[in-house]
Amino acid sequence: MLRIHSFTFNPFQENTYLIIDENNKTIIIDPGMYSPDEFDVFFNFIDQHKLIPELLLNTHTHLDHVFGNAAVLKKFDIPYGFHLADKPVFDAASSAGAMYGMSFEKSPEPTYYLKEHENVQLGNHLLKILLTPGHSPGSVCFYHEAQQFVISGDVLFQMSIGRSDFPGGNYDTLMQSIHSQLMMLPGDTKVYSGHGPETTIGFEKMNNPFITQR
Repeated sequence: MLRIHSFTFNPFQENTYLIIDENNKTIIIDPGMYSPDEFDVFFNFIDQHKLIPELLLNTHTHLDHVFGNAAVLKKFDIPYGFHLADKPVFDAASSAGAMYGMSFEKSPEPTYYLKEHENVQLGNHLLKILLTPGHSPGSVCFYHEAQQFVISGDVLFQMSIGRSDFPGGNYDTLMQSIHSQLMMLPGDTKVYSGHGPETTIGFEKMNNPFITQR
C-alpha cells in the first residue's frame, strides 16, 4: 500500500509530496523547498525515515513547484520528468523568479518526458498520467486507481481551480481538463492538490462553485 506524505513550502504555500511504497521506495513530486530550513526539513525527513528516492516528477513547472529540483537531483541520482508541453514554462521559470524577486538554482533538464495515458511505476504500483492542460500547457495529474487518489497539481483545489491567466494557460481548456479527466473519477477519490488541503472528487462535484455552475 502506498503512503503519501506532504509538506507545505515556500511563500506560495506549495504542497510537495512523497509517494512511498512498502519498501520505502519513493517518488518525489513538485519539490518546492525554498529556504534553508525547508531544505533541512525535507532531506532530514527522507534520511530519518530511510526513504529511497526513485524518481522526481513535476505536475507542471511553475517556479513554486521546481524550487527544489536542483537540490534533489544533486543529492539523488534519479530520473526526472515532466510533460513536454510544459517545456516553455520550465524554460521561463528562472525569469519568473526574478520578477518575484526570488532567485533560485535553475532546475536541470528532464531525463525524459511524461506521456499521457502512460503509467509511472513505483514497485508494484502504477500511477496513470492524466494530461490536464489549462493552468499550464503541460499540466498532468497522477491517478492511483487501486487506492483511489489523484495528485492534481494546480488543476483542482478544494472549492477552487487553478489560475488560467499565466502564459500558456486557458480557462476553457482548464475546465475541459477538469470535467473530462478528473470529474470522471470515482467520487471517493482523494485529491491531493498543489496548494491547500486535500479534498475528494465527490465533494468538489457537489460544492466547488466553478464546477457546479456548469
